[in-house]
Amino acid sequence: MSSYAAPSRTVGRLKRPFGNLYYEVSGNGPAVIFAHGLGGNHLSWWQQVAHFAPRYTCVTFAHRGFAPSDPVAGGVDPADYPGDLAALIDHLGLPDVRLVAQSMGGWTMLEYALAHQDHVKALVLSSTSGTLDRRGSDPSGGTAYDAWLAAAETTIAAGMACGIHPAIGKRAAERFPALHLLYRSIDEMAGALDKEKLRAGLRRTATRTLADLTTFRVPTLLIAGGEDVVFPPFLASAIATSLPCGHAETIDDAGHSPYFEQAARFNALVDAFLARPR
Repeated sequence: MSSYAAPSRTVGRLKRPFGNLYYEVSGNGPAVIFAHGLGGNHLSWWQQVAHFAPRYTCVTFAHRGFAPSDPVAGGVDPADYPGDLAALIDHLGLPDVRLVAQSMGGWTMLEYALAHQDHVKALVLSSTSGTLDRRGSDPSGGTAYDAWLAAAETTIAAGMACGIHPAIGKRAAERFPALHLLYRSIDEMAGALDKEKLRAGLRRTATRTLADLTTFRVPTLLIAGGEDVVFPPFLASAIATSLPCGHAETIDDAGHSPYFEQAARFNALVDAFLARPR
């Protein structure tokens, strides 16, 4: 008879001013919290929770406005995300945390880490620069960013005409049709959430400069997908070079969602990063 025992798992709802924030806690050990992107929710991290829960306490949640968290009357302001995370960490009584963010989740995690540097042991930014201004972080002064953006917009439009979700991309959708279907299904769980309004809020709040992070002490790993058409992958290494404790990795044959498309490789990078002596 197998001796395997599934990691412990609990489900909760944290009362916040907007309503209830949904979260799940799986496993035991040091705490790792995962923040999803615009096309996701807590389920997006299924491949990470299964991998890390035997050794870590994995916390996933659905950002406010994303089911099964409650909707927000009038729409979502991403400036409220870090406060929700802080309340969740306090509610769970976590002595310290390791943060893993995908795309939109970078707004949540970077701002929390900046405000609580002594509490955050490690930060992973996947396909995101969070609240940093992207164009302003381009070492070419914006020339490379502008060229990348023009090409990316053309690629996104062509893909969407064929039913391809930009956060997965054409090549990944062809290679992993089941993952593409699952990603789209999770995305659709957001229901009536106005994602275009939320995108505008993300752009509005991405105003930080690299100068704001010159004293940022949290070890930070930026992971990029080489085929990403949502976040410019070359910015990962440019930003990491500017951070006191920054490091960058690129998964060449992944798009905007390396954690979803290339989970084994993504998990191995995060594993190695979290295992580094602090």
